[in-house]
Amino acid sequence: MKELRADIERAGLDTLAGRKVPRARVLLIAGKPGSGRSALAEELARQVADSYPDGVLRARLAEPDGARVPTERTARELLTALELPTPPGADEDELSEALREALADRRMLLLLDDAADAEQVDALLPDNPDCLAVAVSGGPLTGISDVRPCTLGGLDTKSAVELLERFTGSVRVTVDPRAAEGLAEVCQGQPAALMLAGGWLAARPQAAVSDLAKQLHAEGDEGTALSRVFRLVYASLPTPAARILRLLALAPGGLVDPQTASALAGCSVGGARATLDDFVALSLLTAVESPLPQYEVPGCLLPLLRPLAESQDRPAELQLARARMLERTVRLLVSCRAITETDSPLAREKLLGTPSSLRFPNPRAAADWLTIRRPALLAAARLAVADGELDTLARRLMSALVKAMVAHIGTQAAAPDLYGIHRLVLDVAERRELPRERAAALLNLADLDAQTGRTNEALARYRAALDAGREANDPYATGRAMESVGGAHQELGDYDRAADWYGRALAQRLARDEREDAARLYGRIAAAHTYAGRYGEALRNWRAAVAGYRKNGDVAAHARALNELARVQEYAGRPEESLRTCQEAVEWARRADDVRLQAALHLRLADTMEHLGDPAAAGLHRSTAERLLSDEPDAPESEPDLPEGDPDPEHDANACEIRSTSVED
Repeated sequence: MKELRADIERAGLDTLAGRKVPRARVLLIAGKPGSGRSALAEELARQVADSYPDGVLRARLAEPDGARVPTERTARELLTALELPTPPGADEDELSEALREALADRRMLLLLDDAADAEQVDALLPDNPDCLAVAVSGGPLTGISDVRPCTLGGLDTKSAVELLERFTGSVRVTVDPRAAEGLAEVCQGQPAALMLAGGWLAARPQAAVSDLAKQLHAEGDEGTALSRVFRLVYASLPTPAARILRLLALAPGGLVDPQTASALAGCSVGGARATLDDFVALSLLTAVESPLPQYEVPGCLLPLLRPLAESQDRPAELQLARARMLERTVRLLVSCRAITETDSPLAREKLLGTPSSLRFPNPRAAADWLTIRRPALLAAARLAVADGELDTLARRLMSALVKAMVAHIGTQAAAPDLYGIHRLVLDVAERRELPRERAAALLNLADLDAQTGRTNEALARYRAALDAGREANDPYATGRAMESVGGAHQELGDYDRAADWYGRALAQRLARDEREDAARLYGRIAAAHTYAGRYGEALRNWRAAVAGYRKNGDVAAHARALNELARVQEYAGRPEESLRTCQEAVEWARRADDVRLQAALHLRLADTMEHLGDPAAAGLHRSTAERLLSDEPDAPESEPDLPEGDPDPEHDANACEIRSTSVED
């Protein structure tokens, strides 16, 4: 710790050379898993936190199985921790640049644990010398200039014995100090091995330190010190507990809660929680600070648990454990969403039929669970898709996860996570050759691309979705895709193609006698012609939309369509016609009880009256609009300029739901 703190203050190579320091300083804590490297990094962060008033950012750069975490995901998590927007679908370079910009004027400490290579760390370094990066890795970070390494070996004998005393108390060490020193030597001073040994002794108050030392000596020199102590601790566990411990290697992201352990082992939730607490006492698990009980499998133990699971349990048993875990997660997510549907008798009935262990007491409790378990839930989706053998469960899991997130977080707030989930859905759909689901995933991804300004990428995905929808003979997907292709062309300013694609979608709707959608598409065609300045075509289509809404009995949409018709008549230089249409629209808006639209129409009438040379009537209409708006304090002073045919937020929100051929989904 003294060395690390001195390195923070020491002048770097740039400073010594008289150059301006371009980036944050990097301290490297290197050591093998179990050497205490992460604990040392956390303690350093705690001690120097006051020097970094903007806080500490934490990220783990490797999965529990050692796989490299994509920089895109890490940067997104760090930006989310800073409460900054993360556009869904943004690539690694865009997110890394956004992170550097966010840290440019902050004084923060970045704690980057389990770095796999220098490239990962380099992509996250802020161009701000006031920040400090503490990286934890198994070896050197070659390629990062002026990195300050601190390599950990084992604890000295005195410190190792003190660590044992935390578990055993001082008496057992005092009566046999040489045995304690011998045990520390057998453990090679490795904190993880010493903690396991201490946990074993704490669970056996009658055992002497020398007893454990003798047993470890009898193990021989096979494997590392940590693996030898772990084998001894594992062998001392009751059979049911040993099985639960093995199966924790399957926990997504190394994160475990009682529900996950219960599903993996097929035991009660209460029994699973008691066993997990016992594992914490034995240093086999780490309790995570959380309002809900949650635990983490130490990264140094996962490589020891996996071979045990594969050798002690048959592949079919492991697959069944994974399936039980995913099924439990799906049911929890369904319950999490259902608790928000308080007005639905069907949802209430379904909740009452759910076992009490899967029910949430209220929506707030469900939202808290979803927030706390979010990393594990996303990891479960990724693992389920990567497994490849449980695709049906994976599809159900992702569908339930999307619906729960939309219900509790909202479509816009959850969009970055939804984008990743839809990409996983696309992977499964392509692997299983499911064109209907491929079309749905492509539509969802394209919608999110379009919302973040990547219109060309959205257009390509909408066309691919159209092909998949046709392959699946899915009229919903093909209709949505054609309409969305038109919307993308309209966004790109190609109004001729926009109108053409809207027309194709309209032909399909008319052929299927889908009158509501047909009326809306007439409006979208009219909007495209309006943008192109073809007011004759626009008027013809708006009149068709008005007629369609009138036949459907949709009073509010009828009023809005009349409003747009009056707007185009005004653009076309027909003020008298616009005046009559506005007056008709006011009446329909009054029937629809749309006060804001009434006010906007009166303002338009006022402008038209002034144009026609009647300022007195214009003043009356303006006064009426002001009176209406005074009853609606949050209402805008005029209607938005976007045509009524543009996509509505409700339509886009529905697009984020995963559609499946399964009736249950």
